Amino acid sequence: MKFLPDESAEFRIAAFLTNQGHDVKTIVQDYTPGLPNSEVLVIARYEQRILITNDRDFGELIFQQNLPHSGVIYFRLGLASTADEKIARLDRLLRTHADRLRRFLVVTPGRIRVRPIFER
Repeated sequence: MKFLPDESAEFRIAAFLTNQGHDVKTIVQDYTPGLPNSEVLVIARYEQRILITNDRDFGELIFQQNLPHSGVIYFRLGLASTADEKIARLDRLLRTHADRLRRFLVVTPGRIRVRPIFER
């Protein structure tokens, strides 16, 4: 799979995915840091990458402004969550929801919510 962790995602997430054999680019290393979220979403869609973020603004862009995407994993775990916790949840998500990665997934402390992708 192809992934794009945004600036809010811990770098260790990118390293974990790379070690798992995935194609990973990061905003911090492969693009201009500080890009507006709408541009990050365009890059992810153009390259068919699943965006990984801690930033709720992407949900607003997708569900309120109807911007297209090719999959988003949004960690909604709170400020005290660690990179290790996120990696463990991501590992579980990849094993249990591999067929749903092109949708908008919300990872919370208690569950994974799947929102449908809207084709444009």
